[in-house]
Amino acid sequence: MAESAIVALTRKDGNGVCADCGMENPEWASISVGVFLCARCAGVHRGIQGRVKSLSYDNWDNDSLQIMEAVGNKKAKEKYEICVPVYYKRPDSESVDVLRKEWIVAKYDRLEFTDPDKQESYNCATKTGNLWKLGRDRKQFAVRKFVLSRATNKLVYFVNEDTVKPKAEADLDLVNAVFVPEKIGKLFGLQITFFRNGSTRNLYVYSDNSKDIVDWFMAIRAAKWERRRIAFPDRDLTQLAEELTKDFLMEGWLYKMGPKNEPFRKRWFTLDRRKLMYLEEPLNAFAKGEVFIGHKDAGYNVSMGAAQEGDRGSGSQNSNFLFSFTLHTPDRDFVMRAETQEDMEKWILALQKVVELPLTTQDSRLAALLVPKKSSNSFRLIKR
Repeated sequence: MAESAIVALTRKDGNGVCADCGMENPEWASISVGVFLCARCAGVHRGIQGRVKSLSYDNWDNDSLQIMEAVGNKKAKEKYEICVPVYYKRPDSESVDVLRKEWIVAKYDRLEFTDPDKQESYNCATKTGNLWKLGRDRKQFAVRKFVLSRATNKLVYFVNEDTVKPKAEADLDLVNAVFVPEKIGKLFGLQITFFRNGSTRNLYVYSDNSKDIVDWFMAIRAAKWERRRIAFPDRDLTQLAEELTKDFLMEGWLYKMGPKNEPFRKRWFTLDRRKLMYLEEPLNAFAKGEVFIGHKDAGYNVSMGAAQEGDRGSGSQNSNFLFSFTLHTPDRDFVMRAETQEDMEKWILALQKVVELPLTTQDSRLAALLVPKKSSNSFRLIKR
């Protein structure tokens, strides 16, 4: 069977991947802008009044074919992505819907990347606005005033508009921001973490407006980018941008054994780059404990099974240790257990990748805060 004319066009000019998220083998196309798309990005285009067609199931007339042939992904990129900031986090095939949507709307509707002046909502010296924030103890969302300042390198929030003293402030160098809509239960939910006074603080926020929450996310990245660009003039700019914020490598429920062979207790674990946190509940403001994970050359490692199983009552034949694994650190072994073999294997793989990564400048700063001064190979365990 001969290849259709529209499918043949996917073989050239960068058309073999989605124009917006980079997913391979796009199955849709936007007639409105002349680009090839994956199903998820096509859905966003349709939602903003874009004309989309399936490459396989829709009929293609000559006019539509001529549009796709005249434009295509390469030319569209040259038109709509003239000045995308290096710090702007483009979505990939796994990105959350809100990041994908705002990238597409910003690119084709607001034409945000054709003129730097259209990026002032996040590329700014100071950003002020309101977000819904989950209370630390009451577990209810309330509106709070947030202010981001490049001059002070701080992100702060206030209980209300008239409050002079901030309720909390975060050093932007130690801030991470991750979209977690399912965990928060809000479509436009963001988790902001920062290290302060010896432990990590988790802020769970959302906005009723998708552009607003993405603007805050990009403002954090833009502020961090400007500071690092000046501090590290010789570093590769793309690499600097990749380190601004990082999605959590893993999250989920695990069972953790206490330090003195105490029974396993169910905890919510979050692997945030080199920091492993465990919480009683996913939306806790503070972790029960957190561990800095260093490089394998410093004595960090992960293995399947429970370390010193013989001292814990029988080893692999004990069902309590089914799907268990151990994080080895210079001062302590952490024994954890997953509910399935698949989860166990995912956690082991994620932890192994961390211990094999070289430490960055930011990693070293975090280590200095988490690790006691008496030993550079140690860790700090914070218990609540």
